[in-house]
Amino acid sequence: MKLEKIEKEHYYHIFNRGINSAAIFQDENNMWYFLKLIEKHLKGKVEVLAYCLMSNHFHLVVKIVSEEKSATQAFSNLFNAYAKAYNKQQNRTGSLFEKHFKRKKIIDESYLKNLILYVHKNPENHNMVKSFLDYKFTSFKNYFNNEKSLISINKPYVLNLFNDLSNFEYAHNIDLQGFENLAGPDNNQNLDLNLQGLKDLVGFNATKP
Repeated sequence: MKLEKIEKEHYYHIFNRGINSAAIFQDENNMWYFLKLIEKHLKGKVEVLAYCLMSNHFHLVVKIVSEEKSATQAFSNLFNAYAKAYNKQQNRTGSLFEKHFKRKKIIDESYLKNLILYVHKNPENHNMVKSFLDYKFTSFKNYFNNEKSLISINKPYVLNLFNDLSNFEYAHNIDLQGFENLAGPDNNQNLDLNLQGLKDLVGFNATKP
């Protein structure tokens, strides 16, 4: 399968799962460490707009701010560093992630908004929690405080996509289908395609650690 090219100044959905759908995070400490590695290896090359870490997969919504070679190497360094540490901790060998991380270019702002909703609501969609609000390892709550975080750089841009913080919160509390009312009339022609693309990603089944 030919991998989609990563281009500077474009937005992407980056996601992957454990090999054979096995766990890649055993506990919260693993997840915190992965987030620290994102900061270490992606800073200055890739900016994060949203994220969600699940027991056997992850989702990142990102903007590429460096050339393809540099950004691709940054992702490689991130995943290799985490896999090496995880394997040492768990006394295991071999690949941790599926061979190539998945990447999908975000085609327009309507898709971007729906993707952010999908990523933040992923734990609820997988029945990991009753409400996505109760899940710790997404970027949703970072939008409601002024603490420095992975999403800080693009926080104003994302909130502007939703018009303001109140609308951002409101959009998360309705079904994705209901997002049509917020997407704007000029974007409705792409809505069915966007939603189908998000539904196709639900094939990542998660298990509680």
